Amino acid sequence: MTKTVLGTGCFGFIGSCLVEHLIKNTDWNIVIIDKLTYATKGYDRLRDIGLLGNSRIKYFTHDLVNDFSEGMKKEIGEIDYIYHLAAESHVDSSINMPEFFIYNNVMSTVKILEYARTLKNLELFLYFSTDEVYGPAGEDILFKEDDRHNPCNPYSASKSASESVCTAYANTYDIKLMTVNTMNVYGEKQNIEKFVPKCIKKILDGDIVDIHVDKDNNLGTRFYIHARNVADAILFITKNGKIGEKYNIKGEKEVDNLTIAQLVSDVIKKPLKYKLVNPEYRPGHDAKYGLDGSKLEKLGWKPPINFENSLKKTVLWTLENRKWLE
Repeated sequence: MTKTVLGTGCFGFIGSCLVEHLIKNTDWNIVIIDKLTYATKGYDRLRDIGLLGNSRIKYFTHDLVNDFSEGMKKEIGEIDYIYHLAAESHVDSSINMPEFFIYNNVMSTVKILEYARTLKNLELFLYFSTDEVYGPAGEDILFKEDDRHNPCNPYSASKSASESVCTAYANTYDIKLMTVNTMNVYGEKQNIEKFVPKCIKKILDGDIVDIHVDKDNNLGTRFYIHARNVADAILFITKNGKIGEKYNIKGEKEVDNLTIAQLVSDVIKKPLKYKLVNPEYRPGHDAKYGLDGSKLEKLGWKPPINFENSLKKTVLWTLENRKWLE
């Protein structure tokens, strides 16, 4: 039977990839709620791939820190699955505006959960979280789903708090909850405040790329994962996951930031200018994150898209679509 999905923040980078993946791989209908911040470029992510007028997609402009109006609820209709991706996510901005980040990310989660309580036939509420809730990973440490949270900045604190709110609603009101934690996501149409598109722009412009290191000059590392892999994992978890469980969506491989910048430079065929920076301006900076992805792997999911190929395709696509570097 055809399902109807409500996705928050799905004019954003990861959310729009999820919408495209669901349209291609299911017959489900999709309702998007997004407040259209600077990070969305309006409707462009779906407009550019021809999905804006798709008959299976409805969308509403709404700030999730506010209640849903009765008229909006009526127009949304019955919902089977909720994917809550909407959040402010830029760590530097969260350090500068902690109250705004925590209020926005936590209260938007409360409001969508309050709406979920009114849905009689809701089968799944999937909360989209981050590896950053676990804090920095030491050498050879990969966090499992039930490990202790140790957020080191207001953004990760807001995501950790929202996870707890979701758990509370699941326990108190029987919301059918699953939580996913993912790693450094990249791909086409990503906002230039993120590392991969920032590298592309700076290398094209001949500017210096800042490469973060710790106090001992060790390079920061991340497990990078393409947004299409994340979308594929979410659909897989929806079909195969268990209510009440958490799942880590792990990046394919750990790569240091200098290697990422050099790979981008190689594709662009322009020299990389860089400097090593100890980000003292960024208190609570985490040099490394790590998730253990064995739980999802045992369930049967593997990333369908290879890291090196997908990074190369992302860079080449961006070179052909430079408005996304504006």
